[in-house]
Amino acid sequence: MTVENVIFFHGCLSSSSFWTETVFPNLSEVGNQKYRLFAVDLLGFGRSPKPWDCLYTLNEHVDMVQKSVLSPFNLESFHIVAHSMGCIIALAFAAKNVNSVKSITLIAPPYFPSLEEKASLNALNRLAQKRLWPPLLFGSAVMSWYEHVGRSVCFLICRNHRILEWAFKPLAGKRYFFVLQDLMRHTHHSAWHSMHNVICGGAKLVDRYLETLNNESGSPLTVIQGNKDQVVPMECSLNMKLKSPRTELLIIPNANHWNVIFGREQSFTSHLEKIWLSVAAENTSRKMSC
Repeated sequence: MTVENVIFFHGCLSSSSFWTETVFPNLSEVGNQKYRLFAVDLLGFGRSPKPWDCLYTLNEHVDMVQKSVLSPFNLESFHIVAHSMGCIIALAFAAKNVNSVKSITLIAPPYFPSLEEKASLNALNRLAQKRLWPPLLFGSAVMSWYEHVGRSVCFLICRNHRILEWAFKPLAGKRYFFVLQDLMRHTHHSAWHSMHNVICGGAKLVDRYLETLNNESGSPLTVIQGNKDQVVPMECSLNMKLKSPRTELLIIPNANHWNVIFGREQSFTSHLEKIWLSVAAENTSRKMSC
C-alpha cells in the first residue's frame, strides 16, 4: 500500500493540537495505514519558536514549514488541509510547491479578492470590525486595532497562564481544554504580526496563488465553511468559488468558525478521507486511460 502524506495548517491563536485532537484520533483503520499525517505548529504558535526579531511574514511562515516538514521528511507529494489563517499560509505553500500538491482542503478561508493596495485594509476591516458584540469579535478588534492594549492583555494572560488554565478548566471541559491552552501558547508579537502580515498583508497575494494553482496544478480544491461563521464572512468562501470555479464548496448548516469541526470530528475526518481517496482513484483511472 502506497503511503500518502497530509500536511495540516492551524489558524491564528491555535496550534497543531487543533488537528491532533480532532482529526488524528478519528482516522479510519485503513486511513491510519494509508496516510502519514503532519500537523504543523506555525512559527510563533504552540511549541514552535517565537523569535522577537521576526515579523512573522507570509514568507517566513512558509519557509519554516519548508525547513521543518518538507525537507527533513523528503516529502515529494502531499495533501493539504488548513483552517482560517492557516489557509493563507497553505495556499502560499502550495503555490511554491505546485507540482507536489495532490489536493487542498480549506476550512473557513479568510479570502478577499483584490490585487489593489486596499486589499489589506479591506481584510482588516472585515475580520476585525470594531464591535462590542459578540465577545469573540470584540476581542479580535481590540487585539488587531489597539496594539498597546492588546499587548498588555496578552502579557497578563500568558504570564499567568497556569492560574488561568486551572481556573477555566472546569468551564472548558476536558475534551476541548487544548483550545484554552493554545490561546496562551503565543506572544502578542507573534499573534499581532501574523494577523497583520499574513491575513491582511497576504490578502493582495491570494489571487496570485489561486491563479498559479489553477494554471499549473490539476489538484482539486475543496472549501468548507459553516453558515453561522461570525469570524470569517461567508462571502469569503463564495468569492473563492467564483475565482476558482472548479472549487468544490461545502456549506455546513448551523456551524460556526469552530464547530464546523468541533463536535463533528468523525464526519469531518471521513469527508477528508473521501477527498484523498477520490484523488487517488482519479489518478489511477488517468494512468489506465493512458
